[in-house]
Amino acid sequence: MTVRDASLPPRSLQGPPPRRILSLWLAQLAIDRWRLAENCRLGEGADAAPVVLIAETAHGPRIEAANAVGSAQGAQPGMMLADARTLCPSLRAVPVDPAGDRDALEKLAIWARRWGPWSALDLPDGLLVDVTAVAHLFGGEPKLLADVRAIFARRGLGVRAAIAPTAGAAWALAHHGAAKAPHDAILSPDDDIVARLSGLPVAALRLEDDVLLVLRRLGLKTVGQLAGVEDGGEGRDALQRRFRNRKSPSANPLLRLDQIAGRVPEPLLPVVPRDMPLVQRRLAEPIRHRHPLDHVLADLAADMARVLEGRGEGARRLELGLWRVDGEVLVRRLELAAATRDSAHICKLFGEKLDDVDAGFGIETMRLRASWVETRSLTQGDIETTAETHGTSLAACIDRLTTRLGAKAVARPVLYGSHLPERAQRWQPPLAPEPPSQGELRFHARPLKLLDRAEPIAVLYATPDGYPQRFRWRGAVHDVVRVEGPERIAPEWWRERSTARLRDYYRIEDREGRRYWIYRNGLIGDGRGGAPDWFLQGLCA
Repeated sequence: MTVRDASLPPRSLQGPPPRRILSLWLAQLAIDRWRLAENCRLGEGADAAPVVLIAETAHGPRIEAANAVGSAQGAQPGMMLADARTLCPSLRAVPVDPAGDRDALEKLAIWARRWGPWSALDLPDGLLVDVTAVAHLFGGEPKLLADVRAIFARRGLGVRAAIAPTAGAAWALAHHGAAKAPHDAILSPDDDIVARLSGLPVAALRLEDDVLLVLRRLGLKTVGQLAGVEDGGEGRDALQRRFRNRKSPSANPLLRLDQIAGRVPEPLLPVVPRDMPLVQRRLAEPIRHRHPLDHVLADLAADMARVLEGRGEGARRLELGLWRVDGEVLVRRLELAAATRDSAHICKLFGEKLDDVDAGFGIETMRLRASWVETRSLTQGDIETTAETHGTSLAACIDRLTTRLGAKAVARPVLYGSHLPERAQRWQPPLAPEPPSQGELRFHARPLKLLDRAEPIAVLYATPDGYPQRFRWRGAVHDVVRVEGPERIAPEWWRERSTARLRDYYRIEDREGRRYWIYRNGLIGDGRGGAPDWFLQGLCA
């Protein structure tokens, strides 16, 4: 006979467990990740150095994040690097890596599933984990938070964590609440969420900066004041009319308040780990010579090609592991300029990396893993295979040169955020990630071909500041029939001298229909030299 407590309803009548969301705020994830990666190279005392992360902008490097030492010496996020170095001359600047930060955050999100069935990104520096009906496995929610803090501390990452029924409430408590004590960082399902969070600033609602400025001007500085306006009825109607055209949740404080209270659902996108393609061979007899090693490598490459073809993907990074009989593991890595699943190409590149392999008493297991894959259709693969057959594949050429000469011997041009055309491009290794580009520079139309150096031309024009009528270039005279412009580009004051002059660019067309891109360097009477000079810098289509 089974005895059940009569005060509890039957299991079929009990509803689902209340939802519990764990919010993790990784304070300065980029700085901590960089410090952990560089600590072994910098040696003792690396933590005592002021370090900032910088991002290139149109006005020069701007600080994105600073470590504790840098912040104590005056370096703050949003400050220009030049201004910060006047306060702290020993400041060390490291370029920001948004792609690397997101990749590290995704890996942490997958690893954080140890506390719940799924996790989601909370960009740029947070995670959300569903811990519904999980806390009892850790001895309760306070012990779960203690476990979170202890494990993150062992990894060298500072974290603030909170648990609440909604993602917005957990985020607000982790970022702006008293999350130092476990009990202060927990909102139970029976608590009044808005009342518990009433003392937090309105920034806890995850609003945009312009919305926060409007609320401060209205005198609404805390969540409790905003909730009081909502309870008044008329105040909510007034705010609703003010923000009625704001459809984004981050631009509508009332919608954010409803999401925190659980009256409006907030969709979350879980991070699902992807299994990387992997093939291996366990050999019946250990091999010690190069010829059988190449045969096994060819079989692994063919298996990998079939796996990638079935997934509709191509490999950008491959890792070949060789397990020796004595337990030592040899690893050879390969990065490709373009995604591929050509087994012959993979064998050819790996063949140059196996010349120095010491098999010892023999290799008993070989494993090939694609740690970086990209989507690739069958049609594209057929085109690339044909190009490789005829010797015209650029990606294959880059791979061969990089493998033979080294990654530093090959470079490729990448876009760089600068208004000046000759500085809008830089060279970097082909496997290095591209720097973040500035979207505000994309609307500028540029000619099809830019000259290596702008060439001087002789120009006749009607007025001192007017467009050109006729010009001489390389001994030929061209009559201008159509003109578009000017487009004015100011000098980069943070790197130019005070005598640098403005540029006025024109798109012109001569009588033969040829189009050119010319500019006037300087203005008459600008006090930075004599008469303006004219240059031709590009050829348009």
